[in-house]
Amino acid sequence: MPGPECKWSAESGAPRGPDDSSGCLAPVFVYGTLKTGQPNHRVLLDGAHGRAAFRGRARTLEPYPLVIAGEHNIPRLLNLPGRGHRVAGEVYEVDERMLRFLDEFEDCPDMYQRTRLRVALEGARAPLECFVYTTATYPPEWVHLPYLDDYDSQGKHGLRYHPRENR
Repeated sequence: MPGPECKWSAESGAPRGPDDSSGCLAPVFVYGTLKTGQPNHRVLLDGAHGRAAFRGRARTLEPYPLVIAGEHNIPRLLNLPGRGHRVAGEVYEVDERMLRFLDEFEDCPDMYQRTRLRVALEGARAPLECFVYTTATYPPEWVHLPYLDDYDSQGKHGLRYHPRENR
């Protein structure tokens, strides 16, 4: 998390600098279509949305169910810690503008909820607490879908992701 000079907004959970500037960066763990090589990765690279800097590859410390669900085959990390696998993903440090964009992009809080979890970042000695977009409300049958440990839109699962521009 940010250094001691940073504070977190109680309303949004977004980083605030000591003078309410957006000089602080928030770590965000991405596990699905926002990862490198996946269909929505481009939004993290678009400076018009804010700043996102790749920090490294990581895995959740606790297991979570990562499923592909819904009519558009969207990857979802179900907010059920202790079940599933230690999920692989990437950590990005994002500014407040990018965090707000990601909230909107992920339809937070309706489709996803921005929560916090701890990850093991490759090359780091201590776990890192990150924001992540999880799914807390879902049809009960999603718990019985196959659990993945690493999402790839072109993976062996055969469930083609339907990008939002094609829906």
